[in-house]
Formats: sequence, structure tokens, C-alpha cells
Amino acid sequence: MNKVPMTVAGEQRLREELEQLKGVERPKVINAIAEAREHGDLKENAEYHAAREQQGFIEGRIQEIEGKLSTAQVIDVTKLPKTGKVIFGVTVALLNLDTDDEVTYRIVGEDEADIKAGRISVTSPIARALIGKEEGDSVVVNTPRGEVEYEILSVEHL
Repeated sequence: MNKVPMTVAGEQRLREELEQLKGVERPKVINAIAEAREHGDLKENAEYHAAREQQGFIEGRIQEIEGKLSTAQVIDVTKLPKTGKVIFGVTVALLNLDTDDEVTYRIVGEDEADIKAGRISVTSPIARALIGKEEGDSVVVNTPRGEVEYEILSVEHL
């Protein structure tokens, strides 16, 4: 079975969501189903059907999270030697050589990616171009708008 890289923070977020679903959401929907059953005829009982549908979503998400956690390879980048090389989990400051704009990205697992929060997937074109490079290197990334050249300003293990 393939292990999927995940940051410590990504694993923590999934574990918290799992706890919320199992400890709060699941019991709440079970109570809602029981209450709706007491109202009699289930065929035309909208509350019952909505609660059953919600239960299906909750159980599906619990299974999905448990599956992700079972295949996760949690990588704590703060415990890895700082070599200046771009690896999974590091935070990279880049200088766009065309626009002189600076951007900072953290390279994370696919499920953790959130471009607005500065987290890019390890499988994204920019991360694939950066992996293995070092501080001071220039790297060309193919984007939908054409090639963009970046200089790697810093690689941090945060």
C-alpha cells in the first residue's frame, strides 16, 4: 500500500475532525433519527429522511478520514536536518524573476493544499519543480500562463 505524505498539522486537523464527527455529529444525528421516528409515518417524514441523509454523509466522511490516516506517512519537517534543499513539508520563499514579487509556499500533502493559505500540494507543478533544488537556485515552472522563473530565497523547516 502506498503511503501518502502528510504534515503533522495536516494529521492533527484530520484527527480533530474525526473526533468531532464521532463524538458530536454522529450522536446528534442518531438522536435526530430517534426523535423523527417518534413522529410516526416515516414515508412522509422529512426530518427523518434529512437525518438519515446526514448520517450517510457523516459515516462516509468518517470512513474517508480513517482511510487517509491509515495510509498517511506523517513527516515532521522540524525534526529533519536543515540542508537548504527543498523537500516535503518545508516552507519556501521564492522571488518571481519576471515581476520581482516574493511568494512563500509550504509544500504539503494533496489533502492539505490551500493556495490562499500558502500551502501547495507536493504534486503541484511548482512543488515538483522545486523538490530537490536548493536556496539560491533558479527554477522554471510551467504554469497555465506560460513559464515563470523563480529564485529560491530561503528554505525553512517550520
